[in-house]
Amino acid sequence: MSPAEEEKSLPLPERWPRASKFALSACAAAVAELVTFPLDLTKTRLQIQGEAAVRRDGAVGSQEAPYRGMLRTAAGIVQEEGLAKLWQGATPAVYRHIVYSGVRMVAYEHLRDSVLRRAEDKTFPLWKAVVGGMSAGAIGQFFASPTDLVKVQMQMEGKRKLEGKPLRFRGVHHAFLKILSEGGIRGLWAGWVPNVQRAALVNMGDLTTYDSVKHFLLLNTSLVDNSVTHSLSSACSGLVAAVLGTPADVVKTRIMNQPRDKQGRGLLYKSSMDCLIQTVQGEGFMSLYKGFIPTWMRMAPWSLVFWLTYEQIRRICGVSSF
Repeated sequence: MSPAEEEKSLPLPERWPRASKFALSACAAAVAELVTFPLDLTKTRLQIQGEAAVRRDGAVGSQEAPYRGMLRTAAGIVQEEGLAKLWQGATPAVYRHIVYSGVRMVAYEHLRDSVLRRAEDKTFPLWKAVVGGMSAGAIGQFFASPTDLVKVQMQMEGKRKLEGKPLRFRGVHHAFLKILSEGGIRGLWAGWVPNVQRAALVNMGDLTTYDSVKHFLLLNTSLVDNSVTHSLSSACSGLVAAVLGTPADVVKTRIMNQPRDKQGRGLLYKSSMDCLIQTVQGEGFMSLYKGFIPTWMRMAPWSLVFWLTYEQIRRICGVSSF
């Protein structure tokens, strides 16, 4: 058998390992995103609530919505906008995770196995896992930033309608085209700096924690590589990711949602650092953790659904465990 024929006889995951892992992680991420999306919408609304820069700018005025907690915000969306609005922006969110999760998972495994190189006994020093997780998250989020921008802006359309403001978009594709026409290619990457910063922190919590906890349990306990180990590891990763990522997520959401001039420049914040300073000065340090509970409540089940689905899909398709 010739080398070409031998290659064709190999299973698909062995012929195109990175493309296969990209597809598998994208599928697992899409499932996790749809299951937990209402919590993401609630978190986004909470992060915009009480924005000090908006009060100074006078953009909302007397029509500003009263402060609400997580449950009241979710209930208010259902009562005022309808149950289906809990999934408003889900389409670009799924697009985003297809790109984001696909790239970050492939990048992390490549960094872990080929660049930073873990030991033969599967041990991987924590500092290497941190570098790999942050780098993979940053790379994945940079490529996915346009879809994240559309997701955040579409999630706020229901609130604009209640405030009597005209809707900005007719759908996902119209949102992409409008942002592109108003701000050019650069407009699609508005807010990418805090977005990438957040992704680096979240993946330091998610990828690094999951990988480290999983292999620690396998090497130091009687647990085996099964759903129990995956569940314990994902529970830890979801909590750490929420703690590390929420402040950057608040800044990212506000920068992405702010009004812009004809040149695509933000009218409320000059940069992510300016947004951070204004938020802390105007609302206090704990405002950086607005939406933490729904963020954590979303990340915990998201992480659980994603990792369990991803590990099982890999096993079914004949790909080695993560």
